[in-house]
Amino acid sequence: MTSIVVLGSTNMDLVAYVPRAPALGETVTGRAFRTIPGGKGANQAVAAARAGAEVAMIGAVGADDFGVRLRATLEHCAVDTDLLRTVEGSSGTAHIVVDDEGGNAIVVVPGANGTLTSLSHGDEALIGTADALLLQLELPLPVVVEGAVTAHRLGVRTVLTPAPAQPLPPELLAATDLLVPNEHEAAALTGLTDPRAAAQALLRFVPEVVITLGAAGSLYASRDAEPVTVPAPRVRAVDTTGAGDTFVGALAVALGEGRPAPEALAWAQTAAALSVQREGASTSMPYRVEIEAAFLSPHILEVDSA
Repeated sequence: MTSIVVLGSTNMDLVAYVPRAPALGETVTGRAFRTIPGGKGANQAVAAARAGAEVAMIGAVGADDFGVRLRATLEHCAVDTDLLRTVEGSSGTAHIVVDDEGGNAIVVVPGANGTLTSLSHGDEALIGTADALLLQLELPLPVVVEGAVTAHRLGVRTVLTPAPAQPLPPELLAATDLLVPNEHEAAALTGLTDPRAAAQALLRFVPEVVITLGAAGSLYASRDAEPVTVPAPRVRAVDTTGAGDTFVGALAVALGEGRPAPEALAWAQTAAALSVQREGASTSMPYRVEIEAAFLSPHILEVDSA
């Protein structure tokens, strides 16, 4: 079984479902509201655990009701929370608007996530036991860098999702084995809107890149092989929140099991395609048996999008 450690955020997602997102200064009437455990770190942890990995979470929640629920959700999904801190104050929150096309707009308030600024000895020891460390940018940047450098020193594969997009320090890039931006984040990092050009630019800094392209699939590039684009299944999206995290969690599992990159991407895209057909982030993430069934029989997943 692949062993994965996630160093990342835990948030409570406060989700409003609306016909369309409001413009600045506009009020619209929503059709539903839900509170759903999320955060990019916790989402990736849940996705990887459901996809079949042994997963542990390093992060922080607040001493509030949200914190209790966030921890309980991770534990229910078989994620080890021994090194998930509880700190005074509020848990992180994400305020999400989802429209009838499945698109979303998100405001993140870090809360307890902002208190995690360095690793403990226990964190370092846990990272050293993993096959891969998953990182994102919803924690303070110093601890993300420290986590990547620690994993790199210990020979643990580092997988970085550069979201929310921001400039990446050289020491973080030097310690990243696989960078997984979406096409907008890749453009923000490189100034290049063409994904293939952006991938080639990023390979100057990291050995492997996967750029997610939404409904168009994903692009894999490495220093040792020609780029390859893997198409995504055609499905009707209900809610795209957490789809990228589902993809990364499943991709880490597939790569950890030794699947070739194109197959690993296709398997991860199957997981993401399942997730966008359900509401919520962590609540939408598929289990391994679902991913395998849809991967082996794509006709049960795909629909006519015309």
